[in-house]
Amino acid sequence: MRGLYIDHGKLTLRDDLPEPAARDGWSRVEVHRAGICATDQALLAGYMGFAGVPGHEFVGVALDGPHVGRRVVGEINAGCGSCEACRAGDSRHCEARTVLGIAGLAGAFAERLALPNDNLLPVPDGVTDEAATFTEPLAAALHIGDDVDLATHRRALVAGDGKLGLLCAGALALRGADVTLVGRHPERADLLGLPVNFATGWLEDDADDDGPGPEFDLAVEATGNADVLPRLLRFVRPRGTIVLKTTTERPTTVDLSPLVVNEQRLIGSRCGRFAAALDVLQSQRFDVRPLVTARYPVAEAEAAFEHAARRGSLKVLLDFAD
Repeated sequence: MRGLYIDHGKLTLRDDLPEPAARDGWSRVEVHRAGICATDQALLAGYMGFAGVPGHEFVGVALDGPHVGRRVVGEINAGCGSCEACRAGDSRHCEARTVLGIAGLAGAFAERLALPNDNLLPVPDGVTDEAATFTEPLAAALHIGDDVDLATHRRALVAGDGKLGLLCAGALALRGADVTLVGRHPERADLLGLPVNFATGWLEDDADDDGPGPEFDLAVEATGNADVLPRLLRFVRPRGTIVLKTTTERPTTVDLSPLVVNEQRLIGSRCGRFAAALDVLQSQRFDVRPLVTARYPVAEAEAAFEHAARRGSLKVLLDFAD
């Protein structure tokens, strides 16, 4: 089987990858299109000492199982099926889980993959393959609304105008929040097709400490920059909430005293449910396709990764279908 393989920081296109096993309760999927995200780039750079097939943002066709012959996307956490979290229908926090293209489970940058049947969701007919590749990151962005009461957190600041930051800003705007996106590319706010304000300079090294002050009920850290969280705290009102949507390459050093004094909440937020994301994509209330920077055939995967790493790039897609 053909696909991409990372080992010791080197990316290679191989044609000798093992086929995914057709085990009970799982389905094999023929991958049509997959998206390169910051996690894939971090794995290539050595994050987690990863070796294997990366990729977790995909759309394809089920080769067997209950959705055979249909286009599907797949939630990426494959649980053990028997622990308390799995019995409650939430494999995202199974202690024995494997994670597609990240931990213990060969990923979507190959011609075929396998996931539990319960992880797969059919893609509505009105959702293009290009849009469907955004299901996973859009679900993560929408998950903020599961962690935070947006009725009492109407004024939201999103730090970072990269792929995830744009999706978080769009997801919050869809839920009726008054969103300010802080970044370096003001023109990107227009890509969302949603009412989002834009600001620059607030979170830079030389930012004025006398800036806008604690105007926001909610702040979302989506930069992946370890220096941003300490600067973000001062923008959030007492009893407001800060949500961390990214990991960082190096530890963050932050004075937590303001959280105690101001009774602010600091929340980690990871994977969301795909059904909510597919509903948004089907409704076309948020057209994610303008966030695509480029598409490459899998044979040009090295060039695709290089493109994805360029400053200013958004989503780069890999095509596996002939």
